[in-house]
Amino acid sequence: MSFLNWLFGNKTTDSNSGEVKKYLIVGLGNIGAAYDGTRHNIGFDALNAFASKKELSFEELRYGAMTKTRFKGRLIYLHKPSTFMNNSGKAVRYWALKENIPLENILIITDDLNLPFGTLRLKTKGSDGGHNGLKDIQAQLNTQNYARLRFGIHSEEKGYDTVDFVLGKWSTQEQPLLKERYEMIEKIIYSFVTQGAQNTMNQFNGK
Repeated sequence: MSFLNWLFGNKTTDSNSGEVKKYLIVGLGNIGAAYDGTRHNIGFDALNAFASKKELSFEELRYGAMTKTRFKGRLIYLHKPSTFMNNSGKAVRYWALKENIPLENILIITDDLNLPFGTLRLKTKGSDGGHNGLKDIQAQLNTQNYARLRFGIHSEEKGYDTVDFVLGKWSTQEQPLLKERYEMIEKIIYSFVTQGAQNTMNQFNGK
């Protein structure tokens, strides 16, 4: 299948086709111990929490670690790119095309410096907002119209270095609150694959 056919709606996973609907959930982050537990790796950590709860194991495959699970007849791929943040789009495009997953069935989980800490906001389109991972995904997919779940990491502190903050570890005040946020992300993922992006936005945005 060509990239253009995929991008513009080759509906091979339509319910009338008899095929299992597939979904690609991508958590953004950077590989390596130096980045473990940092704000920029919230996508990795959210998928790790999801997989751990379901006792799933990630396998190192092309462009990153992958595992999969089923939920209400849907097949959900969880992917953590190994391309480093700035080249995340390469992994997203590769796995979407390889598994023939429609654009509307892709969800990206990422940090957002412009949202208050812990805020979860799902959008189906928009600019990259200065986020290099989203910028590369947009370039690789040739569209801004893909779902992204943004996790707010903004701090009210003044005068901090943005790069150091984003690549820094969670504070002692933030750390205890992450588990509840991971549980909410799990609910959002399940809603996304069963109810669609719009219904999920209506239900969860603003909570």
